[in-house]
Amino acid sequence: QVQLVESGGGLVQPGGSLRLSCAASGFTFSSYAMSWYRQVPGKERELVAGITSTGRTTNYAHSVKGRFTISRDNGKNTVYLQMNSLKPEDTAVYYCNARAQKYDYWGQGTQVTVSS
Repeated sequence: QVQLVESGGGLVQPGGSLRLSCAASGFTFSSYAMSWYRQVPGKERELVAGITSTGRTTNYAHSVKGRFTISRDNGKNTVYLQMNSLKPEDTAVYYCNARAQKYDYWGQGTQVTVSS
């Protein structure tokens, strides 16, 4: 059974940091590209960051470049999103995504709220 379980969300003040984790199981993690998306009510889900299966290549949305870092540990079947210098506009539900060929899996999401 495929599972993607996000954790690490919460309430943080502007300028603070959070580290999201996504633990994967039920598929060959090291063969999948992994991404983090986010969504706020009334808006489409948007790509935040992505990383290739080997971890060699990453990409970021312009709005988070220089503040967020995506990484993965294929030995632990886990992908991370380190979020620094958080802004109120980063408030959203963050989702983990795994993709390979015709397969596309999603986690249940974790809420990140940036507010003073």
